[in-house]
Amino acid sequence: MGTITVNIKDDIEKEFRTVASIAHGDETGYLAKAVTEAMQRWIEEKRQEKIAERELKLLEKGFNFGKKLYKTRDELHER
Repeated sequence: MGTITVNIKDDIEKEFRTVASIAHGDETGYLAKAVTEAMQRWIEEKRQEKIAERELKLLEKGFNFGKKLYKTRDELHER
């Protein structure tokens, strides 16, 4: 396991500890569980943002589906 030392605002720390104890109980390690969960969610959120950016760039670039075989929608559906 790794150890990270961070400085955060007192009001945020107090609120985080309160919510973490409600979510995980006052058992030993509740704060570590809550921080780990928060970090995992943050990582997943950032990962999804990168995926979305990459996919949007692909959409903007466009796709080549080859040449048109039909001139109208009716020809495509044989109507």
